[in-house]
Amino acid sequence: MSAGDGAGGRPRVLLPSARTGPMRAVLQRVGVAFALLLAVVAAVYADRDGYRDSAGGPLSLLDCFYYATVSVSTTGYGDITPVSPFARLINTIFITPVRVLFLIVLVGTTLEVLAERTRADWRESRWRARVRDHVVVAGYGTKGRSAVKSLLSTGVDRDSVVVVDPDPRVVAEAAEAGLVGVVGDATRRSVLRQAGVHRAREVIVASDRDDTAVLITLTARQLNPGAGIQAAVRESENVPLLRQSGADHVITSSEAAGRLLGVATSQPYVSEVIEDLLEQGSGLDLVQRDVTPDEVGGPIGGVGEPAIALVRDGRTLPYDDAACARLQTGDRLIVARSSHRVTRDAPDQ
Repeated sequence: MSAGDGAGGRPRVLLPSARTGPMRAVLQRVGVAFALLLAVVAAVYADRDGYRDSAGGPLSLLDCFYYATVSVSTTGYGDITPVSPFARLINTIFITPVRVLFLIVLVGTTLEVLAERTRADWRESRWRARVRDHVVVAGYGTKGRSAVKSLLSTGVDRDSVVVVDPDPRVVAEAAEAGLVGVVGDATRRSVLRQAGVHRAREVIVASDRDDTAVLITLTARQLNPGAGIQAAVRESENVPLLRQSGADHVITSSEAAGRLLGVATSQPYVSEVIEDLLEQGSGLDLVQRDVTPDEVGGPIGGVGEPAIALVRDGRTLPYDDAACARLQTGDRLIVARSSHRVTRDAPDQ
């Protein structure tokens, strides 16, 4: 892993990977070390007549354990020594390599850290070389998680989503979910560059503060003038500021929730349908698609599925607008479909 985001440090990038628990890793090393020790004991005991004990007498099983322990740990008191040619051969071709391997197991934690650091740096470099046309989600709180869930439900690959958040624990959760995470302040250019914003297709600004959302949007737009930027704010008075900063679409989260509460009070079933529409892949979904050649020239009402709006020249028109009486090539329709019929469609830019 790279150094954590701090005073002059690089933002930390977390790539999704399978991890072994520390207790399991320790037990695995202990098991390997004990197996090596038993192998040496078996080899020495099988040829115990080829060894000499300074205390006199033949080697017992306990003596073999003692010799194996002091030998593989490189202590080597010299009170038990191989004297026959075969015993010395076994020490040369078997016990000495086992001794080296035993030491490697003992210092395995250090070696694993070094290997993991090298592997992580290699994976990060490889990811940076390949990442492009992805989606950057700045903020992985409630809004950010919901945005990622909707993206995945519409067919976006997990490895095409990069999460940016200043909380390492939150980013670790994103990495455990199979997403790439960057620990750092998304208002900083260096952090957004680590997330590859300059090569991203879309940027979702889901911070908890409106002023932070403005700074993130400004920075992201400077780094990538062509990316689509979707931002959320709490107060509607900040919507114009977000649009001036470069956001393509702005969602007012608090007022949207308030309006939904009002609808739920007076028209509960309408509220249920709206809730259903907001959750992609469940019940009814709203999908945008291109007008087909067979539909060009006809009215929006002649479309084979419920169409509620028309997108023409960057403007969204309701289905009863006079312009919807004749569909044109290049128009896009907003239609309602059951979730089992929804297919992935490219987002409108």
